Amino acid sequence: MPDPAVALVTGANKGIGFAIARMLGKRNFIVWLGCRDQGRGDGAASKLREAGIDARLVMLDVTSDESVRTAAARVCEETPALDVLVNNAGMNFGPPPDVSGEPIDQLRAMFETNALGPVRVTQAFLPLLRKSEAARVVMMSTGLGSHARTMEPTSENWTVGFAGYCASKSALNMFALKFAKELMADGIKVNIVDPGLTDTDLGGHVGRSPDDSAAIAVELACIGPFGPTGGFFHQNQAYGLAEHPW
Repeated sequence: MPDPAVALVTGANKGIGFAIARMLGKRNFIVWLGCRDQGRGDGAASKLREAGIDARLVMLDVTSDESVRTAAARVCEETPALDVLVNNAGMNFGPPPDVSGEPIDQLRAMFETNALGPVRVTQAFLPLLRKSEAARVVMMSTGLGSHARTMEPTSENWTVGFAGYCASKSALNMFALKFAKELMADGIKVNIVDPGLTDTDLGGHVGRSPDDSAAIAVELACIGPFGPTGGFFHQNQAYGLAEHPW
């Protein structure tokens, strides 16, 4: 990658996204923060700049075709290539009823943000990614999207509801694999990350720290030419990257 390399992180004004942006910035990346909220985005970018990071805000709503196109055009004006794209933006609703009663409008909203949003963003930024010598795409998913673990009575997934959220992340996983296959010829690696239960708004403020959860995404964003593509990984404290069952 050129020095400095350039990264874009969606949903970067708080939580895991902000931690990923900060860690990439500390590795000398120019970091674009893709945010929906101008005020929160400005605040996050200011904090990173105070820490010596070249952080730049771009308004980006992953559910809007126009917003994503405008964001891609803005980034293209200021950088010749994009080396890393982290599709981190995601959403969930509060604890739902069983899937038999989960509102369709909520299911639709989660699929729009969690599954179609990363597809929309990746498609829009592909021209810039293809201009990098070794671009990396990271999709932030969840172990709750694993089919195998969902049907395993000894897994923590067995007792988890959230059917719409889980299904939207399973769909994201498939889109990521399709991108990984298509982009092999371009030297672009696409991997899927399960950050684990994290102390964020989305995670209900329980679990590990955002920094701990961000580390695996940063590792995959910076993998070398012999690193994996099309993998579904979580962080094993003893052995580093570990693959999830599909």
